[in-house]
Amino acid sequence: MTERRGTPSSRRERPAKPALTREGIVATAVALMRAEGLEKVTMRRLAQELDTGPASLYVYVANTAELHTAVLDELLGEVDLDLAEDVEEGDWRDRLARVLTSYTDMLFEHPALARAALTARPRGEHYLRLLERLLALLDEGGVPRTQAAWGVDVLLQFATATAAEQSTRGQATEAAEEWDALTRAIHGVAEKTHPHVHTLATSLLGGSPEDRMTWCVQALINGIALTPIPTPTPDTDRTDS
Repeated sequence: MTERRGTPSSRRERPAKPALTREGIVATAVALMRAEGLEKVTMRRLAQELDTGPASLYVYVANTAELHTAVLDELLGEVDLDLAEDVEEGDWRDRLARVLTSYTDMLFEHPALARAALTARPRGEHYLRLLERLLALLDEGGVPRTQAAWGVDVLLQFATATAAEQSTRGQATEAAEEWDALTRAIHGVAEKTHPHVHTLATSLLGGSPEDRMTWCVQALINGIALTPIPTPTPDTDRTDS
């Protein structure tokens, strides 16, 4: 008589997978971006990481664009918002500039994310906290609230564009050559044909990136504080019936 086999074991060798959640999906997407870059963060690639099918992810994230936006919002949690509260770091303008610099520094570490941020519309908690701090600083400076509401969008657009531009330049192998060529072109203009460029050549190219960033933010803030928003007209204030 042959020996009877024992109770058949389950063909499932792996333990049960944890339930999918939006938070878990975004956390995995962030880890994937850090390891392989934003270009690799697709629904299909993420599904492989989570050992599931892409269709399962669409319950929590509508598409790759929304996924990238969620990744951006998660990384906004790295922006140092405490700089807004540290009065020893200068007046409200200086602190606002430092918060925006922290924002651009975060984006600069992820060039593809910086470029995606130009069109992304984050709406998560980290974005709302950043928005709140910026508005609070503008309010502290006495900027009229309606102007602050419009102006904060300009500040974030500028900071995002700066990060995207600088991160792209940082990746380009020919960046140094391009800068040298621009320097030669500006310093080489004739005073007779380009008097203003000739006179301001050193200033056009001068200043550290940090100093220029701070100055631009200060200039934007001053403009926001002094420029009222347009008064609505019947055409612009009309709502669909």
